[in-house]
Amino acid sequence: MGPWWALWLILTLPQILEGQAPAMPRGFSQMKSFQSDQFQGEWFVLGLADNTYKREHRALLNFFISLFELKNNSQFQVTNSMTRGKRCNTWSYSLIPTTKPGQFTRDNRGSGPGADKENIQVIETDYVNFALVLSLRQTSSQSITRVSLLGRNWRLPHKTIDRFICLTRTQNLTKNNFLFPDLTDWLPDPKVC
Repeated sequence: MGPWWALWLILTLPQILEGQAPAMPRGFSQMKSFQSDQFQGEWFVLGLADNTYKREHRALLNFFISLFELKNNSQFQVTNSMTRGKRCNTWSYSLIPTTKPGQFTRDNRGSGPGADKENIQVIETDYVNFALVLSLRQTSSQSITRVSLLGRNWRLPHKTIDRFICLTRTQNLTKNNFLFPDLTDWLPDPKVC
């Protein structure tokens, strides 16, 4: 290994390693602590932004709920429930905490060898009203960035929605990448599945 190769490796290795976990977006501060016991429970998914979403995908997103259940080993069991017509779709996965507050990796052990690695970071939350969550996943062909707006109830202040939009912009997502479920047919307190 020549000196140029070594220099290149020294200069690029930190960037390569940094790309493996969510970095704190501009305008947001690193959480000092994360209260898993306060975060657990039911969250309504009120908005999603993803670099793979396009306008034509908007009709595919129905209202859904994510239930975060804290397990003895400090992991979350996440169960999502969404209605599609008269059917109920559910899917689950585990989130394994990392050393950073509010940061997790998604457990893909059941997905087989070569499963995509996904890093998830709770960027901001007040535990009782809203949470902003950033997910970064690397597949064999692309990097997928997703921002989720979670709420404990149906209505969020405009300031919270503005923070969601701000977070999406720091991830180079545009309004074409946004999906908001249509809630017009739901009663004030729907139960999914």
